[in-house]
Amino acid sequence: MQSSHPLRVYKFGGASVKDAAAIKNLQQILRQNPDGQPLVVVVSAMGKTTNALEHIFHLAHSGQDYSAPLAELRRFHLEAANGLLPAASLDASGVPKCGEGSGALAYLLQELGDRLATLTKGEYDRQYDQVVSFGELLATCIVAAATGAQWLDVRPLIRTDHSWREGRVDWATTERNVRDQLLPLLPKGVVLTQGFLGGTASGQTTTLGREGSDYTAAILAYCLNAESVTIWKDVAGLLNADPKIFPNTVRYPEISYQETIEMAYYGASVIHPKTIKPLAVRRIPLYVKSFVDSAAEGTKIHDCKHPALAPALIRKTDQCLISFESKDLTFISEENLEVIFGALAQARLKINLMQNSAISFSVCTDWHEYRLRKLLEQLREQFIIYYNTRLELYTIKNYTPEAIGELTQGRELLLEQRTRQTFQFVSQVRS
Repeated sequence: MQSSHPLRVYKFGGASVKDAAAIKNLQQILRQNPDGQPLVVVVSAMGKTTNALEHIFHLAHSGQDYSAPLAELRRFHLEAANGLLPAASLDASGVPKCGEGSGALAYLLQELGDRLATLTKGEYDRQYDQVVSFGELLATCIVAAATGAQWLDVRPLIRTDHSWREGRVDWATTERNVRDQLLPLLPKGVVLTQGFLGGTASGQTTTLGREGSDYTAAILAYCLNAESVTIWKDVAGLLNADPKIFPNTVRYPEISYQETIEMAYYGASVIHPKTIKPLAVRRIPLYVKSFVDSAAEGTKIHDCKHPALAPALIRKTDQCLISFESKDLTFISEENLEVIFGALAQARLKINLMQNSAISFSVCTDWHEYRLRKLLEQLREQFIIYYNTRLELYTIKNYTPEAIGELTQGRELLLEQRTRQTFQFVSQVRS
């Protein structure tokens, strides 16, 4: 059923639902939506819940005691629910009656405990997705109960393959599912669902990559041909740098899809890298606005032309610099590179920066100990391999000499690279 009103998609990240007070603020933003305007709301896990679940999962998977952090996670969510719902909503066990059936808070907490108790030693990434996904499920259960929105499980809608922790979307099936299952709910009121999550054809949960809730909003907007997507953040819009790291940031009032996707690719934390493409395909504008000041202008990301932008400063932490050298002093040829790239792909190590010389080839990747171990096992017979960990990768998009000087001053640079518009370097973490 199509509405005569244009559809909007809102996405709220972890900071905007971090506690009961934040969720009450979300309620105020939803009340500003015009009557009759169809609205789909995508919600992330509350605060640092994903980090907590990753820690709990690691303990459980390695056979260690996880009871204390699990109890703390349970207490955190119950406290938030109790701060939003009347005492009369408690069930016999003292758990707020958020949702029904598989969407109820008590059911989700019990299922999380059961999954942790039955983990096996293998299939780390698959089991990771089954456990860490509970952050979004718990958050949306509470937010839906507080706002009166319709709770919808996104996992049967967004169909992915079995690429655990980075599910690849089956777009045709997903679009059909979204139109068949989500669209008929819109005339009944706001539909609220989870970010970050998908599901396989066999019904197993997948995740779309860390911080993937932005991508979820874009997927749903694409499938529904939405009028716009708004991402609600704790900053004034899309800034040229993270204000927690860099002083004197500036806001971009508007910016093109192309500029934004490059900034996201290099690691700008405000937008997930995969978010822009589905929106650009259907020319759906993306707004980045502040949930602290919802009336402020924010940033509009769309198909536009604009003058030169202020340099974008981006930092990626937990980096690993890996160097491959030929054992017999032969050149690093295309054949050697084909082998290295193939091994990197199999180990699922994404290249953030690469550079070669006559007999060596270096890449900077995110640090994943077990993935690096797989890479070393595959290539150590063919290459001499060195690696450094605990590094940082800095990128200056639309660089100026002043920006380069300010960012590199006093740092030990292990590798640097300059193109027409971008300057990047890898450095040790300052002590």
